[in-house]
Amino acid sequence: MIEVEHLSKSYGAVAAVRDLSFQVEKGQVVGFLGPNGAGKSTTLRILAGFLGASSGRVRIAGFDVAEEPHEARSRLGYMPETSPLYPEMKVREYLAFRAELKDVPRAQRKLEVGRCLELARVSDVAEVLIGHLSKGYRQRVGIADALLRSPPLLILDEPTAGLDPNQIREVRALIGGLGAEHTILLSTHILSEVEASCSRAIVIAKGQLVATGSIDEIRGRGRPEVRLVLRGARDAAARALGASPGIASVALEERGDLVYATATLADAEQGDEATERLVAAAVRAKLGVRSVMTHAATLEEVFADLTREEAAARSEVAS
Repeated sequence: MIEVEHLSKSYGAVAAVRDLSFQVEKGQVVGFLGPNGAGKSTTLRILAGFLGASSGRVRIAGFDVAEEPHEARSRLGYMPETSPLYPEMKVREYLAFRAELKDVPRAQRKLEVGRCLELARVSDVAEVLIGHLSKGYRQRVGIADALLRSPPLLILDEPTAGLDPNQIREVRALIGGLGAEHTILLSTHILSEVEASCSRAIVIAKGQLVATGSIDEIRGRGRPEVRLVLRGARDAAARALGASPGIASVALEERGDLVYATATLADAEQGDEATERLVAAAVRAKLGVRSVMTHAATLEEVFADLTREEAAARSEVAS
């Protein structure tokens, strides 16, 4: 459904997107992740045909965005981070206006607007001025706009930005329902939203691809930990655990006669064996084992690791 090949975009001397390539298959709901300034919105605008690329190629449903723009755009619905709504128009009036711009046949417009009002769950405010709506309702009006003409692909840029927790749940449920009928590329900063709504994710930093795959595959790039509470001396714990095979690093904190140890495993696939070796090493060192708990890396932790270099660079610039 989406094919991006060696995409680059520069603003003068600043490269926003650099040699980016990825694919989104039909029927997938894919999270598009990256820190602020990573090039997410620039990439989405290029996909939607609102911004030209400096180099590279983008195809939507097999149509080149640059060479066949009308065919490509007719197959996608795009919701930008800030939807350009008209506050002086009523919701139904606005969607009818947008349907006309999108060449929905006159005889079908009323039914199509009604369908999108229902799908986006804004029928109850159809006759309300957009300027009087809450942020959550305005976001849903933006989604209704993207749904006009029932495009096979939806590109949603930060659809839950600025919403409260209840509104986020409502929009998340809406997106989950739309995933049954549409391919969706979803840009968001809320990683729990990606875990709840998406089957796959694409992670970029500094305009470049750093990871892609299923949520489990990306989460699996993080190193799991074993957390132990031991009774004994800190030095003895350091020697025993540090020498155990399969351990990348050990962090220790001493509290009275207890030592809290966090051992990062070198290989996630050998987690059970490494945990057993850690416990055996502690017992041999005559350390009392009070508790053992394994901790799998979360998507948030993996995302932080994948984008840490960019975050550090931005911090240096700000200072």
